Amino acid sequence: MADSPFPDVRWGSESSILREPLTAFASTRPGSWVIKTLTPLDRFLLERTGGRFTILGPVAAPVVLLTTTGRKSGAPRTTPLLYHREGEQIFVVGSNFGQEQHPAWTSNLLADPHAIVAIGGTMIPVTATLLEEPERTRIYQAFERYLRVYGVYEHRTDREIRVFALTAE
Repeated sequence: MADSPFPDVRWGSESSILREPLTAFASTRPGSWVIKTLTPLDRFLLERTGGRFTILGPVAAPVVLLTTTGRKSGAPRTTPLLYHREGEQIFVVGSNFGQEQHPAWTSNLLADPHAIVAIGGTMIPVTATLLEEPERTRIYQAFERYLRVYGVYEHRTDREIRVFALTAE
């Protein structure tokens, strides 16, 4: 997108024969466990490549490395996340695989909305805004259309899953 400060850099293909079976597997509790377990490896790969490569690459998942400031420690905390792009913003979801607690990075953004994202080797300072209804639901549904696993995550928990807009500073 020419008008977006966020590069559209992905590898792999949305039409990959791996996309459907991997998405189906990710929708299961064991699949969520595998993805969560592989997150440190994915973080390592993303950090070493400046956000260019991810273990989710074969399915062309749009992945961003989000670095927040730890609300308790004050230390940088980096998390790989899928994102959705609209115009000059990208959106991230605190699904935490449908677990009962919010992921720590969402609480970090609530405490300090300034963060950095890495996409395709580009580091971009951003400001996060927690979405409220009906915008939260609209964006969450965009994630569900992209990967149905988000619908599964939403039904695993009673908490309202946090959704943030990230705007380049």
